[in-house]
Amino acid sequence: MDRFEKANDYHKRGFNCCQSVLAAFSDLTGLSEQASFDIGGGFGGGAGTGELCGAISGAVMTLGLLTPADPADPAGSKKRSVALSKELQKRFSEKFGALRCQDLLKNKFTPDDTTPAAKALGLTGHCDIMIVTAVEIVEELLAERA
Repeated sequence: MDRFEKANDYHKRGFNCCQSVLAAFSDLTGLSEQASFDIGGGFGGGAGTGELCGAISGAVMTLGLLTPADPADPAGSKKRSVALSKELQKRFSEKFGALRCQDLLKNKFTPDDTTPAAKALGLTGHCDIMIVTAVEIVEELLAERA
C-alpha cells in the first residue's frame, strides 16, 4: 500500500485530515501511528475553526519532522523549514485556490490532471482529495531535496 492509499485508508477509518497525512509518513518521521494520531488530533476541520486545512497542517508537521531544527543554526534551520512550508502551501493553493478549510469546503473539487493521486484512486470525497494531494506534494518536495 503506497502513502496515498495509506492516508486515504486512515481517513476512511475516521481519522481527520491532519492525522491521516502525518501518519502516512510515520515510516519516515519516526513517529508511531498512535503518536501521529495523538499529535494531529486537534487539527481537523482547520483546528476546529475552519482555518488552515488539516491536510496542510499534517503536511507541514511532516516536513518539519523531516527537516529538524539545528541547535547550532536555529535561524538557518527555521528558514529552511519555513521555505518548505511556504512552497507546500503555494502548490496546494495553486491546485485548489485556497488554504482555509472553510473556503476549500465551499468549492466542490473534482480530481483532474492537477491531482494525479486522487484521480488514480478514483476519489470523489472532498477531504480525501485534499489528503492525498497534500501527501503528493510532500513527496514531490522530498524528491526535489534528495
